[in-house]
Amino acid sequence: MVRKRLTITLKQDLLELVDKQVDGSKIRNRSHAIEYILAKNLIPEATRVLILAGGAGIKLRPITYEIPKCLIPIHNRPLLEHTFDILRSNNLDDIIISLGYLGEKIKNYFQDGARYNLRLNYLEVDRGKKGTVYPILAAKEQVNSKPFIVIYGDVLADIDYLDLLEFHQNHRGVVTMALASVEVPSVWGVVDMQGSRVVKFQEKPKKKVKSHLINAGIYVFDPSIFNYLNEEQTILEKDVFPKLALEGKIYGYPFEGQWFDVGTPQTYEKALKEWKALQ
Repeated sequence: MVRKRLTITLKQDLLELVDKQVDGSKIRNRSHAIEYILAKNLIPEATRVLILAGGAGIKLRPITYEIPKCLIPIHNRPLLEHTFDILRSNNLDDIIISLGYLGEKIKNYFQDGARYNLRLNYLEVDRGKKGTVYPILAAKEQVNSKPFIVIYGDVLADIDYLDLLEFHQNHRGVVTMALASVEVPSVWGVVDMQGSRVVKFQEKPKKKVKSHLINAGIYVFDPSIFNYLNEEQTILEKDVFPKLALEGKIYGYPFEGQWFDVGTPQTYEKALKEWKALQ
């Protein structure tokens, strides 16, 4: 990324606050701290969030016979409300929810998002179109021509979305994939890295592996992603990401916050016990 040298003058008390951001690793120096603070405050204005909430939640039946997966309760609140908390704390308030199974219940519950201080819009997805590719294609006009965030509706994650966006901006990949670290990666699928690039995916490896990083179901997509999507594809992880990884166009963003994939009774129970809601 091209950078330009600037000379600025700051009050001493502001400069001291800037210097407190420098930790030598995430924030390397004073210049990086100023860039980071500006990015965290300016990037969200150009960012929309697409939440994929159309899944039938088959593995969570009988709960999901009547309740869509994103409305199942975590600490007496719908799962998706916890995601709203994190997004709002990152100044991300422009959200599209793609609907499918029991979509009217989601729409009726959250309505326009005003009571959450969010702007919610809904995307009605053709029931005959399964998978994660089609909702993104269907949202093309709504996400416009700027990088946008995609979140799976059954994911609970305590992640710094603004830092994720800055990472994406700095690396300029087609996809930035948030990566969670788990003790038993074989339950999901392992991500192999070279530097910051994702180079390969190992689907539920049976042998012991070195990497404990997995796809967290949270992405930043550059608008150029639409050059790689078509209606013949179904699942991002199978039909899109492997090719992009081979071409060096996916970057991985490891994060250390809480992460739960609330897709099975076992993971739901774990989330109920361990998720620490944003205060």
